[in-house]
Amino acid sequence: MKTVILTGGMGSGKSAVARYLRSCGVPAYDSDARTKSLYDRDPSLVPLLEKELGVSLRDASGRLDRKRLASRIFPDPSAKARLEALVYPAVLADFRRWKRWHRPAGWTYGPVPFVVLESAVILSHPIFDGIGDRVVLVDAPEPVRLQRCLSRDGSTPEEALRRIRSQSFDLSRVDAILDNGGPVGDIPARSDRVFLNLFTIFAS
Repeated sequence: MKTVILTGGMGSGKSAVARYLRSCGVPAYDSDARTKSLYDRDPSLVPLLEKELGVSLRDASGRLDRKRLASRIFPDPSAKARLEALVYPAVLADFRRWKRWHRPAGWTYGPVPFVVLESAVILSHPIFDGIGDRVVLVDAPEPVRLQRCLSRDGSTPEEALRRIRSQSFDLSRVDAILDNGGPVGDIPARSDRVFLNLFTIFAS
């Protein structure tokens, strides 16, 4: 079973593409959601983070206080790097377990020979090198991405634009670009064009 990495920056619409693929029977691993759930599912992870960062990260119920964690790592790049060094191996192991248990139900064109790993940061971290057989980058013009970000998270235009421009992608590692600059209704046709090509490659 092959793995297709689905990546893209803020406001590109990669999550909408992943939702569409799931509706077609293609298993798609949501790395953001799975990472958040790992803090609750892996009892060793939060204690390891507390030891590494030297602070308590749990709320009154004993669960991870996500706001406290964010306030600790975002102002401090070294703390963020130490968190990633602990969390990303757990995410990689979780994906491998998930992949073993997920098999496509079948797309319009037949049984799907791949799963999808959705992640915005995967190409930036060497620990994930080699896990994908193909990389699809979802992209959209900056004004479109900015408007999408402003409509969903309440940030200021300056904040959103800064975050958008802070993300970069090595195009030499990208096998296909999915142009997602149009309306939501265009996602099925645009996604089909890209993923049908991968379907043909992997199924041959």
